[in-house]
Amino acid sequence: MNWGTPEVVLSIIALATFGGIARTWIHAKDGLPLPGHRGRRWENRQEARGDTQEVAMLKAENARLTDRLEASEDRLAVLERIVTDKSYNLAEEIEALRGSGHEREPKPADRSKTP
Repeated sequence: MNWGTPEVVLSIIALATFGGIARTWIHAKDGLPLPGHRGRRWENRQEARGDTQEVAMLKAENARLTDRLEASEDRLAVLERIVTDKSYNLAEEIEALRGSGHEREPKPADRSKTP
């Protein structure tokens, strides 16, 4: 096979050109920086299509959910601190109540049933 024929040379040039175009199109579609452009990004195509309102709504919901998660984590930390506190020993408190020998007073509804 002779690699110097015009058909082979033109085929290699066509393949390289098509590959470069495809690579540039993929980078532009995904908003990735192009090699040799010092990290500049292509304009996001979704913004060009007018999807900014949906993106803004999703960002607002994300911020709201992040705030709720942080509040829940704070509450969980407080509960963990209460439960792991040395002065909080539920088993000892229950045993102290059992050992005192006092019966539980009937509820007001129970009093009406007693003679």
